[in-house]
Amino acid sequence: MTSSPEKIQSIDALLALYGAPGAPSLRKVARRMTPLYRKWIMASKLCVLSTVGADGTDGSPRGDDGPVVLELDPGTLAMPDWRGNNRLDSLRNIVEDGRVSLMFLVPGSNNVVRVNGHAWLTADQEIRERFARKNRLPATVIIIEIAEIYTQCARAFMRAAVWSGEDDSDQLPSVGQILAEMTDGEEGGTPYDDAWGARAAKTMW
Repeated sequence: MTSSPEKIQSIDALLALYGAPGAPSLRKVARRMTPLYRKWIMASKLCVLSTVGADGTDGSPRGDDGPVVLELDPGTLAMPDWRGNNRLDSLRNIVEDGRVSLMFLVPGSNNVVRVNGHAWLTADQEIRERFARKNRLPATVIIIEIAEIYTQCARAFMRAAVWSGEDDSDQLPSVGQILAEMTDGEEGGTPYDDAWGARAAKTMW
């Protein structure tokens, strides 16, 4: 590329490149859980949580062995924060800002249900106990106040053929290899990869 591409710097310029949104894309938006949106979200064991804070944005996959969220009431969801690497990127953002988006995925479906809203954290014992697993509790629970729920166009998943059964994972570098690259070989490598499965199993919840 010999020159920098021209930036689109106004909403008017952006809109000039696209048509008006289709009526169904606007009419499908709900402000709280409905029977069918509830059925879809409760079928999801995996979602992507997006947050924003003073240091930037973050996207974090969140998964469980059942529904990834619990409905507290039609306008409020709860998500346990299970053990991770303690970077706390998403949680720091939620404390600082609170704006969140969630993308709920269900294997085999090209559709995605999105929830936008405002979140906050609690360490309330009673709420934490609602997520008890193997005598363990999440350190905190993310409370999401729903602003809108809607389905996402399926074209992205259709283009990527996400559920086609293809497995390209053997072509990827391992986390141990990446860690070794980032530390000039001081950490990571095969020992890290070999130990990861057993370590994860002990700290899943």
